[in-house]
Amino acid sequence: MLLAVDAGNTNLVFALVEDGTIRARWRIATDARRTADQYAVWLHQLLALEGYARADVEAVIIGTVVPRALHNLEVLAAKYFGVTPLVAGEAPAEWGIALDVAEPKSVGADRVLNTIAAHALHEGDLIVVDFGTATTFDVVDYSGAYKGGIIAPGINLSLDALVTAAARLPRIALEAPKGNLSVIGRTTEEQMHIGIYWGYVAMMEGLVARLKAEIGRPVKVIATGGLATLFDQHTNIFDAVERDLTIQGLAMLYARSKEAA
Repeated sequence: MLLAVDAGNTNLVFALVEDGTIRARWRIATDARRTADQYAVWLHQLLALEGYARADVEAVIIGTVVPRALHNLEVLAAKYFGVTPLVAGEAPAEWGIALDVAEPKSVGADRVLNTIAAHALHEGDLIVVDFGTATTFDVVDYSGAYKGGIIAPGINLSLDALVTAAARLPRIALEAPKGNLSVIGRTTEEQMHIGIYWGYVAMMEGLVARLKAEIGRPVKVIATGGLATLFDQHTNIFDAVERDLTIQGLAMLYARSKEAA
Protein backbone atom coordinates (compact mmCIF):
# COMPACT_ATOMS: atom_id res chain seq x y z
CA MET A 1 0.00 0.00 0.00
CA LEU A 2 1.19 3.52 -0.81
CA LEU A 3 1.42 6.34 1.74
CA ALA A 4 1.00 9.61 -0.17
CA VAL A 5 1.96 12.79 1.66
CA ASP A 6 0.81 16.23 0.51
CA ALA A 7 2.67 18.88 2.52
CA GLY A 8 0.94 22.23 2.06
CA ASN A 9 1.49 25.58 3.69
CA THR A 10 -1.41 25.14 6.12
CA ASN A 11 -1.95 21.38 6.41
CA LEU A 12 -0.25 18.07 5.69
CA VAL A 13 -2.46 15.33 4.29
CA PHE A 14 -1.44 11.68 4.66
CA ALA A 15 -3.40 9.18 2.57
CA LEU A 16 -3.27 5.40 2.19
CA VAL A 17 -3.73 4.48 -1.47
CA GLU A 18 -4.28 0.97 -2.80
CA ASP A 19 -4.60 0.30 -6.54
CA GLY A 20 -5.47 3.94 -7.12
CA THR A 21 -8.18 3.99 -4.44
CA ILE A 22 -7.81 6.15 -1.32
CA ARG A 23 -8.47 3.88 1.65
CA ALA A 24 -7.90 6.42 4.44
CA ARG A 25 -6.74 10.02 4.83
CA TRP A 26 -5.60 12.14 7.76
CA ARG A 27 -4.80 15.83 8.12
CA ILE A 28 -2.46 17.65 10.49
CA ALA A 29 -1.39 21.30 10.74
CA THR A 30 1.87 22.02 8.94
CA ASP A 31 4.77 22.63 11.31
CA ALA A 32 8.25 22.33 9.80
CA ARG A 33 9.66 21.72 13.31
CA ARG A 34 7.62 18.55 13.80
CA THR A 35 9.98 15.57 13.96
CA ALA A 36 9.75 12.17 12.30
CA ASP A 37 9.15 10.62 15.72
CA GLN A 38 6.16 12.90 16.33
CA TYR A 39 4.68 12.04 12.95
CA ALA A 40 5.21 8.33 13.67
CA VAL A 41 3.38 8.37 17.02
CA TRP A 42 0.44 10.23 15.47
CA LEU A 43 0.28 8.04 12.37
CA HIS A 44 0.67 4.77 14.29
CA GLN A 45 -2.50 5.48 16.27
CA LEU A 46 -4.48 6.57 13.22
CA LEU A 47 -3.40 3.54 11.21
CA ALA A 48 -4.54 1.28 14.04
CA LEU A 49 -7.92 3.03 14.28
CA GLU A 50 -8.50 2.28 10.57
CA GLY A 51 -7.38 -1.33 10.97
CA TYR A 52 -3.94 -0.95 9.38
CA ALA A 53 -0.38 -1.45 10.58
CA ARG A 54 2.96 0.13 9.65
CA ALA A 55 3.87 -3.04 7.76
CA ASP A 56 0.99 -2.37 5.35
CA VAL A 57 2.85 0.66 3.98
CA GLU A 58 5.14 -0.56 1.20
CA ALA A 59 6.02 2.77 -0.42
CA VAL A 60 5.94 6.51 0.32
CA ILE A 61 5.70 9.47 -2.04
CA ILE A 62 5.93 13.08 -0.87
CA GLY A 63 4.79 16.26 -2.57
CA THR A 64 5.66 19.45 -0.73
CA VAL A 65 5.59 23.21 -1.09
CA VAL A 66 7.31 23.55 2.31
CA PRO A 67 10.99 22.67 1.77
CA ARG A 68 11.79 22.73 5.51
CA ALA A 69 9.24 19.95 6.14
CA LEU A 70 10.78 17.53 3.65
CA HIS A 71 13.71 16.21 5.71
CA ASN A 72 11.61 14.98 8.63
CA LEU A 73 9.12 13.35 6.26
CA GLU A 74 11.98 11.53 4.53
CA VAL A 75 13.26 10.36 7.94
CA LEU A 76 9.73 9.18 8.80
CA ALA A 77 9.63 7.03 5.67
CA ALA A 78 13.10 5.54 6.20
CA LYS A 79 12.97 5.03 9.98
CA TYR A 80 9.41 3.91 10.55
CA PHE A 81 8.33 2.41 7.21
CA GLY A 82 11.70 1.13 6.03
CA VAL A 83 11.47 2.67 2.56
CA THR A 84 13.23 5.38 0.61
CA PRO A 85 10.48 7.84 -0.32
CA LEU A 86 9.93 9.28 -3.75
CA VAL A 87 9.81 13.07 -3.86
CA ALA A 88 7.45 14.47 -6.48
CA GLY A 89 9.36 16.32 -9.17
CA GLU A 90 12.70 14.67 -8.38
CA ALA A 91 14.23 11.59 -10.00
CA PRO A 92 12.87 8.99 -10.40
CA ALA A 93 9.53 10.77 -9.92
CA GLU A 94 10.02 13.56 -12.46
CA TRP A 95 6.87 15.33 -13.55
CA GLY A 96 6.72 13.89 -17.06
CA ILE A 97 4.62 16.79 -18.35
CA ALA A 98 5.46 20.09 -20.03
CA LEU A 99 5.61 23.13 -17.74
CA ASP A 100 5.06 25.79 -20.36
CA VAL A 101 5.80 28.83 -18.19
CA ALA A 102 8.64 31.34 -17.83
CA GLU A 103 9.99 29.80 -14.59
CA PRO A 104 9.15 26.07 -14.49
CA LYS A 105 11.11 25.46 -11.27
CA SER A 106 8.94 27.96 -9.38
CA VAL A 107 5.69 26.06 -9.99
CA GLY A 108 4.43 24.51 -6.75
CA ALA A 109 4.34 20.73 -6.51
CA ASP A 110 0.65 20.75 -5.64
CA ARG A 111 -0.19 22.63 -8.84
CA VAL A 112 1.73 20.19 -11.03
CA LEU A 113 0.17 17.21 -9.25
CA ASN A 114 -3.29 18.72 -9.79
CA THR A 115 -2.43 19.12 -13.46
CA ILE A 116 -1.39 15.46 -13.77
CA ALA A 117 -4.53 14.18 -12.07
CA ALA A 118 -6.97 16.56 -13.76
CA HIS A 119 -5.67 15.68 -17.24
CA ALA A 120 -5.91 11.97 -16.47
CA LEU A 121 -9.50 12.30 -15.23
CA HIS A 122 -10.90 14.85 -17.70
CA GLU A 123 -10.45 15.47 -21.42
CA GLY A 124 -9.78 18.74 -23.21
CA ASP A 125 -8.67 22.12 -21.92
CA LEU A 126 -9.05 22.57 -18.18
CA ILE A 127 -9.00 25.20 -15.46
CA VAL A 128 -8.20 23.75 -12.04
CA VAL A 129 -9.30 25.85 -9.06
CA ASP A 130 -7.61 24.75 -5.82
CA PHE A 131 -8.80 26.16 -2.49
CA GLY A 132 -5.82 26.18 -0.13
CA THR A 133 -3.81 28.76 1.78
CA ALA A 134 -3.91 30.54 -1.57
CA THR A 135 -6.61 29.95 -4.16
CA THR A 136 -4.95 29.00 -7.43
CA PHE A 137 -6.37 28.90 -10.94
CA ASP A 138 -4.30 26.65 -13.19
CA VAL A 139 -4.67 26.30 -16.94
CA VAL A 140 -4.04 22.83 -18.44
CA ASP A 141 -4.24 22.42 -22.19
CA TYR A 142 -5.70 19.44 -24.05
CA SER A 143 -2.25 17.78 -24.27
CA GLY A 144 -1.79 17.85 -20.48
CA ALA A 145 0.74 20.71 -20.44
CA TYR A 146 0.68 23.21 -17.61
CA LYS A 147 0.27 26.67 -19.17
CA GLY A 148 0.26 28.94 -16.11
CA GLY A 149 -2.49 30.52 -14.08
CA ILE A 150 -3.42 32.84 -11.23
CA ILE A 151 -2.61 33.00 -7.50
CA ALA A 152 -5.14 34.77 -5.26
CA PRO A 153 -5.28 35.06 -1.46
CA GLY A 154 -7.11 32.13 0.11
CA ILE A 155 -10.49 32.93 1.63
CA ASN A 156 -9.38 32.14 5.20
CA LEU A 157 -6.30 34.29 4.68
CA SER A 158 -8.52 37.15 3.47
CA LEU A 159 -10.85 36.76 6.45
CA ASP A 160 -7.96 36.69 8.92
CA ALA A 161 -6.47 39.84 7.37
CA LEU A 162 -9.81 41.64 7.60
CA VAL A 163 -10.34 40.77 11.27
CA THR A 164 -6.73 41.51 12.22
CA ALA A 165 -6.65 44.91 10.53
CA ALA A 166 -10.04 46.16 11.76
CA ALA A 167 -10.21 46.34 15.56
CA ARG A 168 -14.01 46.36 15.86
CA LEU A 169 -14.81 43.56 13.44
CA PRO A 170 -15.60 40.21 15.10
CA ARG A 171 -14.13 36.87 14.12
CA ILE A 172 -16.77 34.92 12.19
CA ALA A 173 -17.06 31.35 10.98
CA LEU A 174 -16.79 30.79 7.25
CA GLU A 175 -19.99 29.22 5.94
CA ALA A 176 -22.23 29.20 2.90
CA PRO A 177 -25.39 31.35 3.00
CA LYS A 178 -28.56 29.57 4.07
CA GLY A 179 -32.12 30.57 3.29
CA ASN A 180 -32.13 34.29 2.54
CA LEU A 181 -29.54 35.07 -0.14
CA SER A 182 -29.82 38.85 0.14
CA VAL A 183 -26.59 40.75 -0.35
CA ILE A 184 -27.76 43.64 1.84
CA GLY A 185 -26.53 42.86 5.32
CA ARG A 186 -28.46 44.19 8.30
CA THR A 187 -25.81 43.49 10.95
CA THR A 188 -22.02 43.71 11.00
CA GLU A 189 -21.72 39.91 10.98
CA GLU A 190 -24.12 39.58 8.03
CA GLN A 191 -22.21 42.22 6.08
CA MET A 192 -18.93 40.41 6.74
CA HIS A 193 -20.38 37.06 5.61
CA ILE A 194 -21.70 38.68 2.42
CA GLY A 195 -18.46 40.48 1.68
CA ILE A 196 -16.29 37.42 2.20
CA TYR A 197 -18.51 34.74 0.64
CA TRP A 198 -20.19 36.54 -2.25
CA GLY A 199 -17.11 38.67 -2.85
CA TYR A 200 -15.11 35.47 -3.28
CA VAL A 201 -17.74 33.96 -5.58
CA ALA A 202 -17.67 37.11 -7.72
CA MET A 203 -13.87 37.01 -7.85
CA MET A 204 -13.86 33.35 -8.95
CA GLU A 205 -16.57 33.83 -11.56
CA GLY A 206 -14.83 36.90 -12.95
CA LEU A 207 -11.39 35.28 -13.17
CA VAL A 208 -12.74 32.07 -14.71
CA ALA A 209 -14.63 34.11 -17.31
CA ARG A 210 -11.46 36.02 -18.21
CA LEU A 211 -9.43 32.79 -18.43
CA LYS A 212 -12.01 31.16 -20.70
CA ALA A 213 -12.07 34.22 -22.96
CA GLU A 214 -8.28 34.16 -23.27
CA ILE A 215 -8.08 30.41 -23.89
CA GLY A 216 -10.66 30.74 -26.64
CA ARG A 217 -11.72 27.07 -26.71
CA PRO A 218 -14.27 25.04 -24.71
CA VAL A 219 -12.91 24.62 -21.18
CA LYS A 220 -13.92 22.40 -18.27
CA VAL A 221 -13.48 23.87 -14.76
CA ILE A 222 -12.40 21.47 -12.00
CA ALA A 223 -12.50 22.46 -8.32
CA THR A 224 -10.46 20.83 -5.57
CA GLY A 225 -9.45 21.51 -1.99
CA GLY A 226 -11.34 21.42 1.27
CA LEU A 227 -13.51 24.48 0.57
CA ALA A 228 -14.56 23.51 -2.96
CA THR A 229 -17.93 22.12 -1.86
CA LEU A 230 -18.60 25.29 0.17
CA PHE A 231 -18.76 27.34 -3.04
CA ASP A 232 -20.07 24.70 -5.45
CA GLN A 233 -23.58 25.04 -4.02
CA HIS A 234 -23.85 28.74 -4.96
CA THR A 235 -22.05 29.02 -8.30
CA ASN A 236 -22.33 27.17 -11.59
CA ILE A 237 -18.75 27.69 -12.78
CA PHE A 238 -17.52 24.24 -11.71
CA ASP A 239 -18.03 21.31 -14.05
CA ALA A 240 -16.66 18.84 -11.50
CA VAL A 241 -15.41 18.79 -7.91
CA GLU A 242 -12.50 16.44 -7.22
CA ARG A 243 -11.88 16.37 -3.47
CA ASP A 244 -8.48 14.65 -3.54
CA LEU A 245 -6.90 15.83 -6.78
CA THR A 246 -3.42 16.39 -5.28
CA ILE A 247 -3.35 12.96 -3.60
CA GLN A 248 -4.58 11.37 -6.84
CA GLY A 249 -1.75 13.12 -8.66
CA LEU A 250 0.77 11.69 -6.18
CA ALA A 251 -0.64 8.18 -6.67
CA MET A 252 -0.51 8.56 -10.45
CA LEU A 253 3.05 9.86 -10.34
CA TYR A 254 4.11 6.94 -8.14
CA ALA A 255 2.45 4.42 -10.49
CA ARG A 256 4.19 6.03 -13.48
CA SER A 257 7.57 5.92 -11.70
CA LYS A 258 7.06 2.30 -10.74
CA GLU A 259 6.24 1.33 -14.34
CA ALA A 260 9.32 3.20 -15.64
CA ALA A 261 11.53 1.40 -13.13
